[in-house]
Amino acid sequence: MPEITSITGRILFNSRGTKTVEVDIITDDKFLGRVCAPSGASVGKYEAISFPNGKPEQSLSILNENSKKFLGCDASDVKLIHDIIKSIDDSDNYSQIGGACAFAITIAAADSAAKSLETSLYRMLNKDDELKFPFPLGNILGGGAHAGPGTPDIQEVLVASIGAKGIQEAIDMNLQVHKELRNLIQKDDPTFTNGRGDEGGWAPKFDNEKALEISTKAIENLGFTLGKEIALGVDFASSTQWNETKKKYIYDRAGFENDCGQQIDFAAKIIDKYKLIYAEDAVHEEAFEDMAVLTKKFPDRMITGDDLTVTNTKILNKAIQHGACNAAILKVNQAGSLFDALEFAKMANENNIKLITSHRSGESTDSQISHIGIGTKSKLLKVGIVGGERVAKLNELIRLSEHDLIHGMIDI
Repeated sequence: MPEITSITGRILFNSRGTKTVEVDIITDDKFLGRVCAPSGASVGKYEAISFPNGKPEQSLSILNENSKKFLGCDASDVKLIHDIIKSIDDSDNYSQIGGACAFAITIAAADSAAKSLETSLYRMLNKDDELKFPFPLGNILGGGAHAGPGTPDIQEVLVASIGAKGIQEAIDMNLQVHKELRNLIQKDDPTFTNGRGDEGGWAPKFDNEKALEISTKAIENLGFTLGKEIALGVDFASSTQWNETKKKYIYDRAGFENDCGQQIDFAAKIIDKYKLIYAEDAVHEEAFEDMAVLTKKFPDRMITGDDLTVTNTKILNKAIQHGACNAAILKVNQAGSLFDALEFAKMANENNIKLITSHRSGESTDSQISHIGIGTKSKLLKVGIVGGERVAKLNELIRLSEHDLIHGMIDI
């Protein structure tokens, strides 16, 4: 049994320069698991609370007050570590200890346990002998909450190299598109200063249509066929446009408004025209029936819930009952603990909901979510393309490919 012999925490900064919590767990006086919690800029209203009263210091204080409860426990028992946290915080949304702290504790424990057991984290989470790599999904152009004024209302234009035969080729193809897109933006706008959004996507002063057109051109310039070797995806992040009072989607930068029916048509046109493999949060986070319309219309595309499902089993069950999505984002810190996230993944897999394990806009250089993506049999791993905190996740996939324990790319 990997016995927890030490647990400590500290305040650090994420990739946006925002305070967060890092937790160290040592098992058997030897094996260190260290995890720094990420945070999002576009946050669903039903996500776990990151920190009590928005203060990481309060999370750290509660951890320090209760650290002895973890000592002597089996770090490999994901449910046990979860239960200890729930004995400290019995709220539904981790409002007392903070979902970020729960994230860091539970993943650090699992990481330390894997080292003690001389195995990989993904293997500890899933002992299936037929695990495969998810396809990397990366942000090439950013707008919305991830970029500044003048950029598209659409939050992310993404690429996935679905024709790649191996993980290194998939990563390299994504990088090629990212570089070619910069060249095209610079030709179009000589004043472009290589500005990037939070997740590494270029942030030009383009409208939605131009952003999608130039992204398509970048793929085709490299000799690839859109939707075949490389496919586009879009994170609409529509809750950021939704105005509850007006009951409309307000696209301030583009200068138009959509009612609910118009928003469905707006998203459907983009999905169809640009052969999207992936469409995230095409309507706002409570519009289950509207999402169901898109899911029925595009059964062969990943109509994906993020703010809609927030890695929450109760909400995912509601989405399943409505037929509101055929894919869902898995973000551990949305749920709180690793156990919560694994229960979400189990429900998704049992109901043919495709999983996309995702980073957050405020990240660290940790790479455990690459293991979580493999262990949950995710179809895509949404971790960006460039930036040290993004590349760390991709490089971990390449390292794992050296051991012949993961057999090729997953079937999408």
